[in-house]
Amino acid sequence: MKPSLFPALVALGAVVAVALTLKAPRNPGDYDVVAFSRLPTLVNGRLKPLDTVARTTLLLTQGRQRVTTPDGGSLPPGEWLLDVLYRPKLADTYQTFEIVHPEVLALFNLATTDGAGGKRFSAQQLAGHLGELERQAKLADGTESAIRTPFQRGVVQLRESVILYQRLQNSLNDASSTDFLDRLARFEQALPAGLAATAPRGGANPHGSADAKLLLEMSTVFSSLDSFAYLRTIPSDKPDDPTGWKTAGGAWADSLAQGRIAPAALTFAAIGRAWQLHQPEAFNQAVRSFRASLDTAMPAVMTKCDVEARFNSAQPFYTSASLYVLAFLVAVISWLKWPRELGQVAFVFVSIAFLLSTVGIVTRMWLEARPPVTNLYSSALFVGWGAVALCLVLEYFFRNAIGSVAAGLVGFATLLIAHHLSLGGDTMEMMRAVLDSNFWLATHVVTVTIGYSATFLAGFLALIYVLRGVFTRSLDQATADALTRMVYGIVCFATLFSFVGTVLGGIWADQSWGRFWGWDPKENGALLIVMWNAVILHCRWGGLVKQRGLMALTIFGNTVTAWSWFGVNMLGVGLHSYGFMDSAMWWLVAFVASQLAFIAIAGLPLEVWRSFKAPAART
Repeated sequence: MKPSLFPALVALGAVVAVALTLKAPRNPGDYDVVAFSRLPTLVNGRLKPLDTVARTTLLLTQGRQRVTTPDGGSLPPGEWLLDVLYRPKLADTYQTFEIVHPEVLALFNLATTDGAGGKRFSAQQLAGHLGELERQAKLADGTESAIRTPFQRGVVQLRESVILYQRLQNSLNDASSTDFLDRLARFEQALPAGLAATAPRGGANPHGSADAKLLLEMSTVFSSLDSFAYLRTIPSDKPDDPTGWKTAGGAWADSLAQGRIAPAALTFAAIGRAWQLHQPEAFNQAVRSFRASLDTAMPAVMTKCDVEARFNSAQPFYTSASLYVLAFLVAVISWLKWPRELGQVAFVFVSIAFLLSTVGIVTRMWLEARPPVTNLYSSALFVGWGAVALCLVLEYFFRNAIGSVAAGLVGFATLLIAHHLSLGGDTMEMMRAVLDSNFWLATHVVTVTIGYSATFLAGFLALIYVLRGVFTRSLDQATADALTRMVYGIVCFATLFSFVGTVLGGIWADQSWGRFWGWDPKENGALLIVMWNAVILHCRWGGLVKQRGLMALTIFGNTVTAWSWFGVNMLGVGLHSYGFMDSAMWWLVAFVASQLAFIAIAGLPLEVWRSFKAPAART
């Protein structure tokens, strides 16, 4: 095979592999679970498919999207959700809750050997000690989130996961009853007669009718379900108006006043009975007829639900992360052997991963009808995307695999950060009122985030310089000069976008809060990035540093940017504290420590660098 054909064949194989991940999901059995998962519901002010509810709930409760069954098998999110909604006792046997702290396990008299993977346990295993969990969680509520112990954070998180799970169970069913759907069927039949029996006439006892008694009994159940349910699955008369969507319990309760049952409530009851009685034909018929009615009443909503569910199953960012890892490995190997061929292969992998991430980000923008950055999760996606875009430009001009290595590092790291941020819930949440401005989200937020991307990229390029210079023989003078030009150019780019983005943020602040600048922690963080990039440029222009000094200063830019991006949120104060994260502090500390270690290595005398058998580099 000709060497020139190798990159083309690899590119073709990568495209085919990516295309396979984008295939439409198939039903696992006779039930049309895929169609059910695409039905819409209203949760926390946002219309979304049931598929998203299932996946985000699983990420919250156990950190992954598949469920372990008692026999060691696994369920996809859609089937798990159906069991939670309609077979709650069976769902209680699935190992759904992640518990890692030993003291939290001790509350339930559990050992790691009792759970799947040593850390996932079922609601059945927790049932006997929920009272103690609630007591410990209430004690932890009295402590500020920032200073809670790991045990306190563990019990609070588990309490929230259990409540979410219980609310989900009581969205379409009374989880405490074994015959709720049977009673609901009798209620459907009894409604007309029961209403007639309760109407006062001729001195008759309104409570003497069995039908009337059933209606009174069920009305109490409906009221409880309406107040506790997590899902609003009953569409409003105006589909585009989220305020009109109702819970199933609310719809059933309204039927007592209106004398008729909402068709959607009847459909979900029919779906539940078919799922409970193992009747796939009846299940599919109910789902498809309901879907047909929704397509007529709210075509735009259903199109978005279809796209979002398809987007969820394709997981484009997971595929991109895998490609970035491959690109990084291939690019590093290209420095040792077959630089031209492997360099082209790495560039192909980065390009495909970048295009896939672009499609993912654009899809999210269309679903949200927002610019690309709306919260911490989307900022992680966009920071990585912007950095990789710059890496592709560098690689196109320099063709030395440095751009591909940096793209692999930054792309994978930011997608890994995004994955951990997704464990906090729905990543396309409703906007806070102060952020509800597409103009400023598209100008200030995008511009300042590009500044983050560029500053991080410059820092990662500097890390490559240090690692190659100290631990390999590959940092010859031409490579060192090329890296220096790359870092200098990216720092200039970062300075421009960070400065413009910060100024735009001040204008937005003036419009929102009546002041251009208030020394808020987030504002200070943004200013620090601008100032540090300016320090780097002035030190370079003034001859205060040469190559290694430039790299050391640029690596510290990673620390400054990480603090502005995440650190200010961990303070828990200020007008910009939008995403406080308890567990991220130690990761931030570890990252800062690693950057300081690299700066120390960069500052070692040249003789020490030579002792690592690296060729002399310019000081």
